[in-house]
Amino acid sequence: MGKKMICLVLLYTALSSGAVVGNTTQSQPEPAYIAAMAEKALLTDIINVAEQNLVAVGERGHILLSQDGVNWQQAEVPLQANLNSVYFLNKQQGWAVGHDASILATQDGGSSWQLQHYAPEQDKPLFDVYFTNSKDGVAVGAYGLFYRTEDGGVSWQREFHPELLSEDDQLYLEELQETDPELYQIELGAILPHFNRLYADGNVLYMVGEAGLAAKSSDNGRNWQRLDEFYNGSLFDITRTSAMTLLAVGLRGHAFQSTDQGASWQQLELDETATLNSVFSDQAGRLFIVGNAGSLLVSKDNAASFADLSRADGKAIVNGLVWREHLLLVTETGIKTIKLSELE
Repeated sequence: MGKKMICLVLLYTALSSGAVVGNTTQSQPEPAYIAAMAEKALLTDIINVAEQNLVAVGERGHILLSQDGVNWQQAEVPLQANLNSVYFLNKQQGWAVGHDASILATQDGGSSWQLQHYAPEQDKPLFDVYFTNSKDGVAVGAYGLFYRTEDGGVSWQREFHPELLSEDDQLYLEELQETDPELYQIELGAILPHFNRLYADGNVLYMVGEAGLAAKSSDNGRNWQRLDEFYNGSLFDITRTSAMTLLAVGLRGHAFQSTDQGASWQQLELDETATLNSVFSDQAGRLFIVGNAGSLLVSKDNAASFADLSRADGKAIVNGLVWREHLLLVTETGIKTIKLSELE
């Protein structure tokens, strides 16, 4: 997937995906090819598993494993769909989600993966996944796609959350249900915005998405409170900083922070116009924002100021993490490693 303009806008809109309850109503997909240079292909997410291993996911069903951040081994994966996110509950149990409404699970730290959910016919991707324990999890994606499991992914049930609609859209749906039941059913699959990212902050689950969507839930996503809109463009990530402020990032260099649990937000003044894909921090309290066109912004003062350390190659950075004195980035051209000392 070539990306001059790669961002999670393209990853989130021009995708072929779907969803159903259960494993699949389609024939089983073809397994991912083992590629000699998989670590140099498009990668979209990376996670530190219990401070022992790294797992990265990306295009064509690629899942890569490493114990040192240098040498990567591709896992055998039972499908070729692009993967958008990976989450591990502990050092053994993990899940990955992506196109074709695919949900993969592992019970051995990522060495092997099993397909739990696959439904390309609905043409909707999943963008993120989160589990509170080994049984209870949610997966979210395009046009309000929302799945829940209470049995570790043996079965997934689809949910519709009208509380995440604007008041006008809620009234529109209520009217439509009375006047045009057929169109009502169609709209249920299209009226909600894309759900782009989940972030667990203690017992509160935050979610951001398309058209300025920001919401939070105190019951693992069963009920949501839509936060007052503070931006009309897409938001792609949200996190809490070491100083306990919330930080959300999105289109065209927009970033916002909240010091009151999302009740109000203030825009950060960044000298950046590229789309910002992810925001994350390390144990030292450093804050990293990454995005298109090689964007890499680093703050050591809780987002009061940022150093622009963008990469000269201009390749889009989708996500990253700090691992043993190195910054590991997943990009449109694979894994990029930067010594933290080079960022001083």
